[in-house]
Amino acid sequence: MLSARTAAAASPAASLWKRGGGAGARGDGCTSCLEVRRRAAAVTVRAAQPKRVEAVAMESAAETAEAEKEVAAEKEVAAAGGGVEDKYGEDRATEELPVTPWAFSVASGYTLLRDPHHNKGLAFTERERDAHYLRGLLPPGVVSQDLQVKKIMHNLRQYKVPLQRYVAMMDLQERNERLFYKLLIDNVEELLPVVYTPTVGEACQKYGSIFRRPQGLYVSLRDKGKVIDVLRNWPERNIQVIVVTDGERILGLGDLGCQGMGIPVGKLSLYTALGGVRPSACLPITIDVGTNNERLLNDEFYIGLRQRRATGEEYHELMEEFMDAVKQIYGEKVLIQFEDFANHNAFDLLAKYSKSHLVFNDDIQGTASVVLAGLLSSLKVVGGTLAEHTYLFLGAGEAGTGIAELIALEISKQTNAPIEECRKKVFLVDSKGLIVSSRKNSLQPFKTSWAHEREPVTTLLDAIKSIRPTVLIGTSGVGRAFTKEVIEAMASFNERPVIFSLSNPTSHSECTAEEAYKWTQGRAVFASGSPFDPVEYDGKIRVPGQANNAYIFPGFGLGVVISGAIRVHEDMLLAASETLAAQATQENFDKGSIFPPFTNIRKISALIAASVAAKAYELGLATRLPRPRDLEKYAESCMYTPVYRSYR
Repeated sequence: MLSARTAAAASPAASLWKRGGGAGARGDGCTSCLEVRRRAAAVTVRAAQPKRVEAVAMESAAETAEAEKEVAAEKEVAAAGGGVEDKYGEDRATEELPVTPWAFSVASGYTLLRDPHHNKGLAFTERERDAHYLRGLLPPGVVSQDLQVKKIMHNLRQYKVPLQRYVAMMDLQERNERLFYKLLIDNVEELLPVVYTPTVGEACQKYGSIFRRPQGLYVSLRDKGKVIDVLRNWPERNIQVIVVTDGERILGLGDLGCQGMGIPVGKLSLYTALGGVRPSACLPITIDVGTNNERLLNDEFYIGLRQRRATGEEYHELMEEFMDAVKQIYGEKVLIQFEDFANHNAFDLLAKYSKSHLVFNDDIQGTASVVLAGLLSSLKVVGGTLAEHTYLFLGAGEAGTGIAELIALEISKQTNAPIEECRKKVFLVDSKGLIVSSRKNSLQPFKTSWAHEREPVTTLLDAIKSIRPTVLIGTSGVGRAFTKEVIEAMASFNERPVIFSLSNPTSHSECTAEEAYKWTQGRAVFASGSPFDPVEYDGKIRVPGQANNAYIFPGFGLGVVISGAIRVHEDMLLAASETLAAQATQENFDKGSIFPPFTNIRKISALIAASVAAKAYELGLATRLPRPRDLEKYAESCMYTPVYRSYR
């Protein structure tokens, strides 16, 4: 393949290829740039396009032979990435191949330094600086990517405010994409709370103030009738995963309207860093239908529509137009993840589109899958089977009912009992008390399956005394709802009470790790939604597990992509849960955690992807044929790697 300089010389427009500043320069770095592009259109120099590298002028027979070798190597990895062209050289399978930094033309000079896909900063080699007109645009020093990571981590640690670290990370992502992901992958346990919960919650609250440049697509009510044109404005076409929110229920913080964009951006960063889905294949989207948050409506820095939130027919017409446009532009194998929709829309949207689109709701299904994995893992500590335990939830929204349903499905799978019987092991408490049959007529539809024949009680403590659960799970979003009396009651009849305090962010957690251990005399099997520091109790250090959805959705998404699945099936979620649970070891249990460490997350994601893909093939939902012989190795070969590529 040709360097930028050679490509210019070989093209019919070679005479026009001049450095900016000479006679006739237009100030954009070359003479008549548009004319150069038109005349050079035939000389298409792109990465990983073996079928399109044809009749390119070569400088010598040696270059021809070298190009043929590259083409052969590219053909060998053509199946990577789920069969989608790896034009930026992002996957592990193409890691050793040289690439051309291609935008609309070969990126070079000042433009290359401002292209986040290809910019390497001071890591450009001497040869690359000459080949791509970078000489003088950078200081003379050449540094490694590892040294760049070391420097940025040093700078990040100087910030005392988490939001400052978040802003610095987002700036890096816009400046140097590979370095951002290298930094995140190498320091995942330290930086995960920065790019996602809990810091992302504060970022969304202040998104209007910290907004610099758009990182995704905004579809608003003003775009009704032309949503497909909005989608066409996104520069990438090979989209594999979309995360979309309408901002009505951001974490436990409520309606943040258009400023909820921080959630799709953060989720997709994790799809790439933890699950290996290419960043170029990810698209964050916010559906702006207004907000009912008076503080935002009166905030001069608010970036969304200044109107009350649309509901009913107006809302659903926009969503339907959006879903149809996505399928028309990107096909039916793009995974659409619904994120942080309010209960009344989340369940309706999932039910409506699960039969016609590849959709996934992380709040309902992702949370359920990771919590089920935690429960399966905890059985190795407390003993018994899933069916032998009794479960009580505080909170009956998306997360609570989603987890409850997946628990019942797994019990049904293990025991072959009807799902209706299995649901009788699970009880839910909402804002009005225990959900029982006498309340059935006043319940929202998604709660009716959990209305059991019992005497009504109004408080969580009374429900614990009445039901005597072995597992207590909080999804209420109400901070410190697990009081000392509640936890002591759980400890009074359970040798090892299982207590999951799952609400985010940290301020909304039902209890802290320290409280759970202290009030159970160190006997609790504890997990939380947001991270807590290790706790010392009775001379022993306990490391609380975090039931973070990031264990599940990145690998789940990768599995869907590499199999070419056209629908999400509940058995794929169960497969992901069982795979994650199997990764927890006795060493983890001895430290007090029922989840494996995040330092192994890329390997865990590959295993989950393989199990999800295998289930998709088993169910006849996979379209990527023939099925790879070793799905785990195939998943690893398709994973994005942030190592800098060598440029021709």
